[in-house]
Parts: sequence; C-alpha cells; structure tokens
Amino acid sequence: MPQTAAKCSQCKRKETFFNRVYSGERLCKKCFAQSVEDKVRATLVRFKMLSYNDCVAVAVSGGKDSITLLEVLAKMERKYPRAKLVAVTVDEGIANYRDEALEITAATCKRLSILHHIVSFKQLYGYTLDEMVIQLRKRGSELTPCAFCGVLRRKAMNLAALGVKADKIATGHTLDDEVQTSLMNIFHGDIAKLASEKPVTDVVHPKLVQKVKPMCEIPEKESALYAYVKGFKFQSTPCPYAGEALRNDIRSLLNRMEDHHAGTKFTVSKSIEKIRPALATLLEKGNFKECRECGDPSAGEVCRACQLLKQIG
Repeated sequence: MPQTAAKCSQCKRKETFFNRVYSGERLCKKCFAQSVEDKVRATLVRFKMLSYNDCVAVAVSGGKDSITLLEVLAKMERKYPRAKLVAVTVDEGIANYRDEALEITAATCKRLSILHHIVSFKQLYGYTLDEMVIQLRKRGSELTPCAFCGVLRRKAMNLAALGVKADKIATGHTLDDEVQTSLMNIFHGDIAKLASEKPVTDVVHPKLVQKVKPMCEIPEKESALYAYVKGFKFQSTPCPYAGEALRNDIRSLLNRMEDHHAGTKFTVSKSIEKIRPALATLLEKGNFKECRECGDPSAGEVCRACQLLKQIG
C-alpha cells in the first residue's frame, strides 16, 4: 500500500511542507509562513519592542533576513496607521557586491511604498570599504575587514536613523546570529558585550537610537525558507570579505549540535537570556561621553570608529 503524505498539523488539510523538528510541528506552506509572522509578532509583544506610533528605521542589506524582516513588518504596519517604516541601507562601497543588494532593496521598497534611505561609507568617512582595506593592508594592520566594517556600519546606521528621526532601529538578526554572537563574546571573555547585546538595547544616550531585533527567535533556516515561500528576491551572494574564522567555527558547531539535538539553539538563547540580568548587576555602568573627534557617544575620549579611521590616516 502506498503511503499517504502527512497532513499539516495546523490546518489538517494540506500536505506537510516543513517539519519543524524542535517543536514537532508539521506545516504546509501557508501555515509555515503564518507561523513565522506569528513568532515575530509574539517577539515584538514579549520584549515590548515597538509602540503603535513609532518611526522605525529597518536596517535592510538586501539579504534574506533583512528582506524578510521588512516584508513582515510592512504587513503588520498596515494595521497601525500612526506607525512609520523607513528602510535604511548602508553602502559600504564593495565592488561587484553591494550594487545588486541596493537594486533589490530599492525595488522591494518601491513595491511596498516604503521610503528608502541610503548612507554610504564614502559620504560619511571619505573612503569606501574597498579603499579602507587597501590602506589597512599597506600599513600591515592585523584588523580583519569584518571587524573594521562592523564598527563603521553601526555608526552609519545610527546616524542614518537619527537623520530620518527614527524612534527605533530594527535589525534582521536571527536566532542563529544571536546565539553565535553570545558564544563569541564568551570565547573572547567579553562579559560586558554578553550582558548588553539584548533583543532590545538599553537607552544609554540621546544620540544613540534604540535597537530592536524582531527576528531573534526565528532560526536562520526558517527566515530563508519564508523568503522562498513568499517568492521574495534577495541577494544570496556572500560578502567577499566575509570569513571571520571564529564565527564560522561557532556556526558549524551549532549547526552540528542542532542536527543531533534539535532545539539546541533555543536552549542556548534562553540560557543567555536568564543570566544577562545577573551579569548586568556585576558590571559597572559607564557614563557615555561625547567623542572629541566626531561628537558621537563614546565610552572613552575617542570613539572606536574614530580610532579605526585614524589607522587609515
């Protein structure tokens, strides 16, 4: 006797498209997509990420996670006419890479009728990332392009959010991103970062826009699958500078653990969430000053971004 395909555990009618091993759910395409949207909505509510009249700057790189976030938030925003979404893209200036992402993001924003704001490294810092990398290599710097770019991207995104008068910055960090970062902070012994990098960042200075991570409980695989089910176009080409050895090792480790022990990523995430309050009480909260070079908030006399830019000369 031929076996019949298992039915969706939600609607009980359609055939199973996705088997969510860690929860035991079997979902058809429609129910899977709805479950992702429901999980994002539940995360927004649980962490009290947004208010009904917020202006939200959505960090959109053009990749699967940020496009998925923009699409899901745009669908939700229709029910809140006093809320506003603005897509913000940082153009680092990476030849044969960023142009495709900008085109995809611009087309998505046009279809969704969302304002698209672009800020570039060249405009802000006087150099593209490609030019910075050339200068760093000439000077024999041991900094990886990723370490350099990460600091400058965060600064650029904050400045862009201030420019569009956003109340919050929403990023497409997934469950995988969050767990990887937490383990990296542990391996680096950076307890302060482990305590501070939360689903909703603390408000520490008027010039720092609060960040929220609505997809922090969505596995990366499900973010990609959602985009596939919905037919969204996104950039799949990896950044030519990507290749942080430690992050890649941690990603491989977590994926192997998840394959053998479904739910591992959620377990690690929830464990970190539980210990963060205790870590925060052990750490002294520093007073943010203003960088003497650029005037942006800084823990020291000169912010990290200006310190790095000085290395280029």
